[in-house]
Amino acid sequence: MAENKLSRMDLFSMAIGQIIGVGIMTMTGIAIGFTGRSVNLAYIFAGLITVVAAIPQIYIGGTANFIGGQYSQIAVLGNKKLAGIFIYIQIAMTLALSMYTLSFSEYFLSLFSGANVRLISFVVLTILVAMHIMGIKQAARLQNIMCIILAVAIASYVVFGIGSIQPGYMKMPDFATGGVTGFILASIYLTFAAGGATYIVNFSAEAKNPTKDIPFVIIVSTTLIVVLYAVMSTIAAGVLPVAEVANKPLSISAASFMPKAVYTFFVVGGAMFALLTTLNFTIGMMVYPMKKASEDGWLPKGLAVTNKKYGTPHFVLLVIYLIGLLPILFGLDLSTIANSTVILTTSIRGVIAFVAMALPKKIPELWEKSAFHTDRTKLNIICIIAIILAGVSVAMLLATTSMPKIIGNCSILAVSVILAFIFEKKVEIKASYTEK
Repeated sequence: MAENKLSRMDLFSMAIGQIIGVGIMTMTGIAIGFTGRSVNLAYIFAGLITVVAAIPQIYIGGTANFIGGQYSQIAVLGNKKLAGIFIYIQIAMTLALSMYTLSFSEYFLSLFSGANVRLISFVVLTILVAMHIMGIKQAARLQNIMCIILAVAIASYVVFGIGSIQPGYMKMPDFATGGVTGFILASIYLTFAAGGATYIVNFSAEAKNPTKDIPFVIIVSTTLIVVLYAVMSTIAAGVLPVAEVANKPLSISAASFMPKAVYTFFVVGGAMFALLTTLNFTIGMMVYPMKKASEDGWLPKGLAVTNKKYGTPHFVLLVIYLIGLLPILFGLDLSTIANSTVILTTSIRGVIAFVAMALPKKIPELWEKSAFHTDRTKLNIICIIAIILAGVSVAMLLATTSMPKIIGNCSILAVSVILAFIFEKKVEIKASYTEK
């Protein structure tokens, strides 16, 4: 029913909740270490890089409504094996749910000492999954509420900090401390804080007007958050000497100008709701690719059954819930594995750019009618640029990621490739896109 579909505003709040994570608390300080007070310009440049890298995704999302999100995009525009590899990597990403819930519980513990971390994690994950079982619209409404609280926390940082910026902000030696190289490194690094909106395509099946709303949401949400981050980073780098905030969390600068009660709300409340909005988004973005993959045969087909009352794939949600819950219940330390999909998920951006070049060949009629239609040469140039940007990001991750996590990425990739080869013959890719 149309009234239960996601509106543009629902999609927007989902995207905002995904982009704003606890990363802003830590990445800003590291970027200041690279480039000093020019960190605000680095955020703007990072936003430009992020939008350029997202253009292939916008081309695809604005041309057709791919029911299974990125899985369907890769299956239709790429090939069967690539789609299988993608879905098994997505399943591995589900392990990260426990990390979000446990991190939330640790912040909760700082407010209410003596609370049971596992119990809080269990309750949080259960409530959020239950909301998705009751319908994506319910989860979107919860996201809207949480985004408002998150916005208040961030606004408090801006309101209290803007008047505390020291004079002579752009004077040397604190401005552009790392030169051109430091500025570029900071910008590329900050793309990890500015990215995330492209995953909204995985909600295509539940959007009212996906081919128009999703490209709009990707561009606008990314732009607004980047501008907000630029303002926040100006405060972070400007209220104290650069040496005191470089490579330090945002809480260091916040403590210098916020009243104690507001500071507590910003650090704990802001971080907690950043985790919750990201967790809520992550649960939702995994549902529809997994459901479509089940229908095609990569996973047991029974998983794709939908709930008669709510119309939601409750078995898929149950699998997501159990994978996220087991580490919490049994105290398993899966942090390395849960964080080991970062390089692979970054690589997926390059894969999406690669398959986007097949739009004129695979769905020519829809591509001709697309609002984003361009000639093949421009399409290929933009996609190649996006592939290069993804490659640079992967190279940076490889250079800064610990060996256990690199091994984790390689292991997940190897298992995904093996499973894709094993099940490929049993898989039948069905039509999974519509014009609108």
